[in-house]
Amino acid sequence: MSITSDAPAARPDPRPNGPSTAPDLARHLLRLGDDALVLGQRLCQWITRAPTIDEDLALSNIALDLIGHARALLTRAGRLDGTGRTEDDLAYGRPDREFTNALLTELPNGDFAMTVARQLAYTHYAVLYYEALAHCADPDLAAFGARAAKEVAYHRLHADRWTVTLGRGTEVSARRMRDGLERVWPYTAELFEEDEVLRRLAASGTVPSPASLRETWLGQVTEVVTGAGLTVPRPAWSATGGRSGLHTEEFGPLIAELQSVRRQFPGGTW
Repeated sequence: MSITSDAPAARPDPRPNGPSTAPDLARHLLRLGDDALVLGQRLCQWITRAPTIDEDLALSNIALDLIGHARALLTRAGRLDGTGRTEDDLAYGRPDREFTNALLTELPNGDFAMTVARQLAYTHYAVLYYEALAHCADPDLAAFGARAAKEVAYHRLHADRWTVTLGRGTEVSARRMRDGLERVWPYTAELFEEDEVLRRLAASGTVPSPASLRETWLGQVTEVVTGAGLTVPRPAWSATGGRSGLHTEEFGPLIAELQSVRRQFPGGTW
């Protein structure tokens, strides 16, 4: 599934941030938008393949919410970076190395338990971050954060419920849920990384730093995993590089799928 653009054309931001923060904010919003876009694209791959019809609908609706978040974030990023690029330009017109999503969001779906584990990690982080963003000084970003936090809270409930259901289910479902957590967990630390861009933005009070949310996130996911009769993994390594455009080998085919129509019909309009 791809973004369809019915949003108005990009225009100069009516309340531009100061010259010292606008480039950094554009990069940060691009990262958040890429997270949502890439994870939404991954979840779309479950359509017609989910374990039940209900889950087919649930995952597709979660994907649509994420794509909606991506549209808002990419549109704002394009206005701030000075290039005039639209959400569609950013989604369809960039090569793989220009995407700055966290590696967690691009991991292949695997089995259903693997997808649930990825959702558990991402949704608890996203709710915390968007709730914090809802208190930023920028009224548009604050409004977006408040709305996105409410939407992702439903995604979090879905992931929590399935983590417990699988963990407390059969021996096979518990094993698969355990394997999914083990597969996903090395990729969670990148969500909370703080580089110079984020340090400058956080120091100026423009956006919150995700690093400050890690302990709360860990406490929340630990409670869910423990309630499922499982334990939180303690990986011996942590993946990184997505924010710098370094991706997994499965990322190229995912972006090719996302951009397939645009690549076949460059400049096409509908």
